Amino acid sequence: MNADKKICGLDPTSEFVDLAAEVFGILSDVTRIRIILALRGADELPVNALAEAVGKSPSGVSQHLARLRMARMVTTRQDGTRVLYRLSDEHASVLVREAIKQAEHSVANGLTPPHHHAPQN
Repeated sequence: MNADKKICGLDPTSEFVDLAAEVFGILSDVTRIRIILALRGADELPVNALAEAVGKSPSGVSQHLARLRMARMVTTRQDGTRVLYRLSDEHASVLVREAIKQAEHSVANGLTPPHHHAPQN
């Protein structure tokens, strides 16, 4: 049986490495990162609300949503004449959150980044 020879997805020779690079490529756009962040805090949002949240035109946001949808990072639901968007799962949100944390490290200038501080009551 070939089950023993199956390569782990985290192995450097995994077939998923190229696909992971594509995921990072899709998330390499500032507007798409902002869309992921906006959707992370909401159950579902229409294009106009997302456009307002990210400070872009609805038509521009629609184009970004199409890319995210093709990558299966967002899904849609029809509500009458409106299309509502939501994250497909938590993975894109986790990737963006970790990238933000890494960005905090790059500008911390030797200080402890905000995400390392205990929550304040």
